[in-house]
Amino acid sequence: MEGGGGLIGRISRIGLIGLIGRIGGIGLIGGLGRIGRIGGGGKREKSENCLVLDENVCIYAFFLLPLQSICGLIWVEIVNKLLQNTMLGIIINPKSGKRAFRMQRLYLWKLLKARRQPFIYRVTKYANHAIELARELVEEKGCTQILVLGGDGTLSEVINGIMRADITPEQRAKIQFGLMPRGTGNDFARHWGLNKDFKRSLDIFFKGHSKPIDVGCVTYWRNNIEHHRYFINSLGFGIEPMVCRGAEQLKYYIGSHHVNYFFALIWSLTKYKNPHLRLDVDGKTVVEGKMFVTSIANGSYVGGGMKLNPDADPCDGVLHAMFLTPPSFKEICQAVPRLFDGRLHELPFIHPIVSDNILMHTKKHQSFEADGIVMDVSGPCQVTCMKGALQMIVPSQHC
Repeated sequence: MEGGGGLIGRISRIGLIGLIGRIGGIGLIGGLGRIGRIGGGGKREKSENCLVLDENVCIYAFFLLPLQSICGLIWVEIVNKLLQNTMLGIIINPKSGKRAFRMQRLYLWKLLKARRQPFIYRVTKYANHAIELARELVEEKGCTQILVLGGDGTLSEVINGIMRADITPEQRAKIQFGLMPRGTGNDFARHWGLNKDFKRSLDIFFKGHSKPIDVGCVTYWRNNIEHHRYFINSLGFGIEPMVCRGAEQLKYYIGSHHVNYFFALIWSLTKYKNPHLRLDVDGKTVVEGKMFVTSIANGSYVGGGMKLNPDADPCDGVLHAMFLTPPSFKEICQAVPRLFDGRLHELPFIHPIVSDNILMHTKKHQSFEADGIVMDVSGPCQVTCMKGALQMIVPSQHC
């Protein structure tokens, strides 16, 4: 049976997905096959079962309602509304692990096609671009799941985009994110047992379980303006910002390797000057004076596998911190072998702190790193833990 419908065109045997006929003005769908132009928007690429719009939007048409006479605009609105409920947003950093980028992307597209999963993807083009993209996917596209293909820096930007999105706290707490680690350090992924095995990571994303995850927030001042920066893994003062800058510079000489952080640490030890800091916890001063390093952690790893805070848990509602006053050469020699095995806190000159609210004061301009991204600060920093702010899809054994 066929029915005429102006813009809608002819519809043949509606009801079975594989036997949907032609829809004029909206596009051509055959055997769950080709989709033409929806509402005349976007350019069309040759991609089976897939519509690619100007903004890299991919929508898999895996269902259509049995309509025979309804205007094209209403049809598009209904389809879009239904798709938003299950829309997956994907953010890709093509510079992270770029050697395998093309192969991994094709594998992902093939998997999504097999699962008939509607999705929208975006590719980062410059620093902090993922913040803008994450806000767009959450605010404008209504995505409730975000898949991140990148390293710690890309993930941190996505978290900042979600946390800054103009949505209610209740809506934000329902957003799920997953991670396909493709960066240099991949420290937050390491905490969950995720590695660069792309197929395994995707399997975990689709078969794992969501778990409430804490997010850290640092409120700081720069040029007499208050700023907020969110972090998912760690926040570091002291020598850590210098190490992050050194590791970033090493990428241009030896490529992206997790040992970059270790080499950068050794180099930083020869150049670093200890700043004056004061730490207040729950309204009481814990320490004040020259500070070699202050590491505030949500995850247990930093710097490409260094386990500075082995007891840190992104789900316990508190932040785990450690600080170290300027060490002697003997103490440095004792500490270095313990950086990667989680035994650093056993040394008597390592001082741990557990709190959901830490206030840091500095006498002059300083820098800090949040998930490996370095920021400058010119005043006190308030560090808080936002319990269960987001949902992360993690391996089943962590649930």
